Amino acid sequence: MIDFSRAKEELNSYKGSEKKKTLIYNNKRYLVKFPNPVIEKNKNITYINNAFSEYVGSNIFQIVGFETQNTILGTYIYNGKEKIVCGCEDFTDANHILYEFENMALSANPDKKIETELSDIMEIIDEMQHISQINIIINDNIKEKFWEMFIIDSLVGNTDRHNGNWGILVNAKTSEATFSPIYDCGSCLNPLLDDEQIKKLNETELKNIAINCYSCIKENGKKINYMTYIKSLNNKECNNAILRIYPKINIDKIYNFIDKINCMIEERKEFYKKIIKFRYDILDEVYNKLNKF
Repeated sequence: MIDFSRAKEELNSYKGSEKKKTLIYNNKRYLVKFPNPVIEKNKNITYINNAFSEYVGSNIFQIVGFETQNTILGTYIYNGKEKIVCGCEDFTDANHILYEFENMALSANPDKKIETELSDIMEIIDEMQHISQINIIINDNIKEKFWEMFIIDSLVGNTDRHNGNWGILVNAKTSEATFSPIYDCGSCLNPLLDDEQIKKLNETELKNIAINCYSCIKENGKKINYMTYIKSLNNKECNNAILRIYPKINIDKIYNFIDKINCMIEERKEFYKKIIKFRYDILDEVYNKLNKF
């Protein structure tokens, strides 16, 4: 793993609740995420969990075929203690500007506060696709990309895909815009469960954790349960996203990737693979149902 302790540090300008540093390593800028000491103090969790969640979640998106922020597991020595951290390579520069969805939502309707209500998100996306007064050309179907992201977020159990961690990436030279690379996956795969808790989980508890996972996106004011929502088949755009994205999920490749993470205990690897398998089986069931229609 990379020793980020040797990297050059810059003044941090990244947002978010996690402790972080901006470090330059091999001439590349990284947002390096650290454990939250408040969480560590109030709950007996190992500090590496968020790093693993970020790293594994991001790489699963990449395995499926998404443009994804590059992530690297590394170490950082602080006050004589070595911590496992996750370095997230910055995909923006002077010519590639990230516009997070929350910023676009703020400008879309000055009379309405846009949060994570699904109908509001869909309304803003529709407006984005047909905007003519701003000088950008959106090359991607943002709504399709959103629902594909939703499906893989359901697979990895991302509980915090809010309006501030996805958006569009604009090429400042050409004014062309695409769906941004996937980033900020630190809230997937149950980062608050420590290794000792994971060792004690039985199959029923594992299944409950996998199935009772909620997005921060809401419908009628209530957080969406990923698996219940997907199984309902009530949303045509969600259904179509399953038809597009499910065939790209290589579950064996995901397992192999997890197995090769040397600094992770075997019990955590098995935990990740089992909860992903429960969700994958549901996606498989839904995919087969949709193909019969």
